[in-house]
Amino acid sequence: MSTDKTFNEPRLALNRIYTRGGDSGKTSLVGGQRVGKDTLRIDCYGTVDELNAFIGMARLSADASPATISLGVILHRVQHELFNLGSILATKPEDVHPKQPRITSVEVLQLESEIDEFNAGLPALRSFVLPGGCRLNTELHAARTICRRAERIAVALAHDEEVPDEAIQYLNRLSDALFVWSRWACHVLQVPETLWEPNRAASGASQA
Repeated sequence: MSTDKTFNEPRLALNRIYTRGGDSGKTSLVGGQRVGKDTLRIDCYGTVDELNAFIGMARLSADASPATISLGVILHRVQHELFNLGSILATKPEDVHPKQPRITSVEVLQLESEIDEFNAGLPALRSFVLPGGCRLNTELHAARTICRRAERIAVALAHDEEVPDEAIQYLNRLSDALFVWSRWACHVLQVPETLWEPNRAASGASQA
């Protein structure tokens, strides 16, 4: 196996955490441009960062049980992939370095393979499912909804600026993977999924 690194390793030293540089409502992209913190590009990679935090919580829950530790390994990898995604989203296309971390078709295809693998042993769905059943299930559902939000922002950003196709594809596949993993968690932990029952609503119950 080649020892060549696909991407550059990080070279930074965070000696000071606050700089007061963002007090005016602006922040810096990788290329040095100062932009408003409310721009779509910042919103996009900020949401990816939020997603990463929730993936981290789910990873800890997955690592806590021998039945789900294999998923914890995958979630650990996904965390690194999301940071790579954030790197490319924080960079204007003209400033991207050839060896800068990013998402490629390899990551997209890997998620597709894992979706198929984890979904293969699950019972067919007869209803929509709600978050519930176990902590890992709910954490993965929370991550799924954040992933969908990141995808929507990335699509909106792509209307005005260049966004790599693989970035949007990855977020789309990851949200699907998170849904499958949430179901798988209940399955292997042998806890029932929470199925959507329309008539459990107050109006439905009142007619019973």
